[in-house]
Amino acid sequence: MQLIPTRNILLNQGTSEQKRQEIREYFLKTYTVYEKLFELMKDEESYYLTADPLRHPLVFYFGHTATFFINKLVLAKILDKRINPSFESIFAIGVDEMSWDDLNQSNYKWPRIAEIQAYRDAVKAKILELIDTLPLAMPISWESPFWAIMMGIEHERIHLETSSVLIRQLPLERVKPSDFWKVCPLDTPIVQNELLHVKGTTLRLEKKRDDALYGWDNEYGLHVKEVKDFKASKYLVSNAEFLAFVANKGYETQSFWSEEGWKWRTYKNATMPLFWRIDASGYKLRLMAEEIEMPWSWPVEINYLEAKAFCNWKSQVTGQSIRLPSEEEWYVLHDLHVKVEEPFWDKAPANLNLEYFASSVPVDTFAFGDFYDVIGNVWQWTETPINGFDGFMVHPLYDDFSVPTFDDRHNIIKGGSWISTGNEIIRSSRYAFRRHFYQHAGFRYIESAEPVETHSVFYETDFALSKICEAHFGEKEPNYYEKMAQFCIDLGGSKAKALEIGCGVGRGTFALARHFEMVHGIEFTARVVRLATNFKESGKLKYALKEEGELAIFIEKNLSDFGINPRVQKVEFWQADPHNMKPYFDGYDLILANDVLDTLYDPALFLEKIKERLNAGGFLVIASAYDWDEVKTPRAKWLGGFKKNGEKYNTFDALNEHLSVFFTLHVKPLSMRLEVKESARKSVIKNVTCKCLEKAIIKL
Repeated sequence: MQLIPTRNILLNQGTSEQKRQEIREYFLKTYTVYEKLFELMKDEESYYLTADPLRHPLVFYFGHTATFFINKLVLAKILDKRINPSFESIFAIGVDEMSWDDLNQSNYKWPRIAEIQAYRDAVKAKILELIDTLPLAMPISWESPFWAIMMGIEHERIHLETSSVLIRQLPLERVKPSDFWKVCPLDTPIVQNELLHVKGTTLRLEKKRDDALYGWDNEYGLHVKEVKDFKASKYLVSNAEFLAFVANKGYETQSFWSEEGWKWRTYKNATMPLFWRIDASGYKLRLMAEEIEMPWSWPVEINYLEAKAFCNWKSQVTGQSIRLPSEEEWYVLHDLHVKVEEPFWDKAPANLNLEYFASSVPVDTFAFGDFYDVIGNVWQWTETPINGFDGFMVHPLYDDFSVPTFDDRHNIIKGGSWISTGNEIIRSSRYAFRRHFYQHAGFRYIESAEPVETHSVFYETDFALSKICEAHFGEKEPNYYEKMAQFCIDLGGSKAKALEIGCGVGRGTFALARHFEMVHGIEFTARVVRLATNFKESGKLKYALKEEGELAIFIEKNLSDFGINPRVQKVEFWQADPHNMKPYFDGYDLILANDVLDTLYDPALFLEKIKERLNAGGFLVIASAYDWDEVKTPRAKWLGGFKKNGEKYNTFDALNEHLSVFFTLHVKPLSMRLEVKESARKSVIKNVTCKCLEKAIIKL
């Protein structure tokens, strides 16, 4: 295959010009191979089909990776001008498969493919220009502008893989084979799996911020674990080995399945792995663009729930304690048998990095000592839900890469697959998916009586987020957020639909929903949206409030204590950029910008755009402390708080200038007191000015 293989870039070695050229080549190869993946689509209309009801159609992913570059570069203040604000909104945020409910595609109006291709070409030219001109000092660290570019490249490499899985789920008649994506022609004689001894050790996982390779936030930190001896299967579980589970009514026997697994199996009416097919001539296997006779020697590809059910069945029929490996056990096996790490291979020692085939290969092809496929071929499910290591920190440009998965619902997969490239194939990579999710993923089983830690106590321990939790739900009595919501409700008018921008963890959003039929709460950061969504779904909010020094008070709140019932009070929490929201956020009778104006990177642009979201006669309420800060808003973008023509120019005057053409002042501005606890013994009080305007009934 042309363009491949590539090697991960060492970010702490070489000259600036050498590194600039390496990154340029890495970007071009990534961008090109990603577009070659979409050459498998038979025609344009195939892009708009929903391959998986929990995911967007392929058209989204064709545009998404390009918009990711621009959105991150804007956030990093490397770019001050967008290429296509509309595209950079509708293609911005994917779907976390939060449940098994269908995704409502009627909310999306997708552009045509030629328009997206032209946009991708424009983004490509801009990224190349930046690679050629941005200052580059070695080594490249988190703070470097080139880290943002590397982030975009590695993000696209992830979607190379996840998009290939979606293509694999399209109707066969909607795709076409390609010589570039060459399938393995081999199906070797079936091998008998067996359990081999693995010596335990004290495992130390530590990736430091000055590591040579690009990393995602969850890779950094320190994790030490004592791992006892265990036995592991010599091979990944093959299609042939898994067939025994299917033939023994594995999909029909509830006792083999976890409660979650059985609910999924029943909902999907699953009788065999997703990519298996059966007709009068026997079993077949669906690949990306073709179906082939079942290669029984290839690894089976399933989700975690199916892998766990197989292990439970295997335990019952063998009388042994069979389960999936923990993340730590996978590392022990890896470190005993993988002697050379990427990027120092001459050639990949496994079916990995697209260096061999665009499909799996027989499970007895790539040996690592006595074991096979310790890495590569297909990802391997583990029993471990993902969480951060000690010292975990989010990267400010991508705070929602890992944190939304720290919920005990996303299990780690290890080792990479045939299409894994870039960061995915390094030892320290840590990726996790919901347990019912499909990837090019299979499994190896182990025998061990040692329990695996599979549950965490999820108290929010980021004190910055805990302060938000406490400000919203620290007291049962009506607080600032309740009072602000009541102020909005008292304005009257239609009660169909409202939007709160700066919703935090939702106290005011739920309060608005006592009056409005539907309320959308929006936050720029996914970490806050995750808290609000989890509170809505679970009814519980747990957080650690700083007491003194390193000590904390652990607090738990229940929705019911605040008279909140999500079944009655209809709210949705979303992550969005208030400057550039997708068309879904439209047609509101009330919009509340709640303590957010002075945090925006371009408040004038926000004011210009927000009127388009409001119905005629609707209310725009702006609540702000006018606390302008150059860290959040560039000095040139402040609306007020400075001298203009030698005189004081305040934010209230600026708001009048920006809004008076389209709005009339509905009530006199008023102040409300907002208390934010810095710790159990320290509070910060700020006065928030509330300004309410009514949208004039005029033609825009």
